Amino acid sequence: MPLRLTPTFRAALAASDRPLAGMWVCAGSTVATEIAAGSGLDWLLVDMEHSALSLESVLAQLQTAAGYPVTPVVRVPWNDPVLIKQVLDIGAQNIIVPMVGSAEEARAAVAATRYPPAGIRGVGSALARSARWNRVDDYLRDAAEHVSVTVQIETAAGVEAAAEIAAVEGVDAVFVGPSDLSATMGLLGQQSHPDVVAAVHRVFAAAHAAGTPVGVNAFDPAVAEAYLDAGADFVAVGADVALLARASEALAARFVAARTESRDSY
Repeated sequence: MPLRLTPTFRAALAASDRPLAGMWVCAGSTVATEIAAGSGLDWLLVDMEHSALSLESVLAQLQTAAGYPVTPVVRVPWNDPVLIKQVLDIGAQNIIVPMVGSAEEARAAVAATRYPPAGIRGVGSALARSARWNRVDDYLRDAAEHVSVTVQIETAAGVEAAAEIAAVEGVDAVFVGPSDLSATMGLLGQQSHPDVVAAVHRVFAAAHAAGTPVGVNAFDPAVAEAYLDAGADFVAVGADVALLARASEALAARFVAARTESRDSY
């Protein structure tokens, strides 16, 4: 029985008349992912770079999210064609490649997602969830249509090369990471520093000049709103682990610290 795959992140961006809002899922909990997937957000970033997620746990996140109207995007830990091949084969249709600092690196990321002669992706569709074990008609022929590639600019060098990166054929979107960007600018931990914000805006302008959607990571609501006003096409506005951390701290502040201070004042 032939099966159809879901629309890509590229298609979701093209079809939307507003910026897309998403969040990170890093905990490795399918329950947390299911809660996030049913929240009404547009997309989820399943992160392999700064979490303990393995291929098996990413597969579980993808299977969990598949039952909900949300677009999962997997961030691989590095621009590694072997790992990209494996992530695609377990069924990820949308990937983010971190630390892309040049057009050459962007072309390498795209090539890792394309079958020869357009790229170097190994052929294993009969064995893989990507093609639903060859139940998707013409998967090999149409594979590039089933995959979207987002590259992450998060270094000063990447900002300088943003125009060339965004213009690479097969780059469907650019995602700016202010945390690492601030570090490479000598402003570690200062994601909202005016110089960092200006660099993010430079990437926005370069990507839009190339006709490429651009997004940014911004957990502070005021910062996220400012980037949306500046033209961001998609924004990551939170993370499962960060939400749990801040909410549990708020509970502790209200029910532990405040009452301890009250008792000590007697």
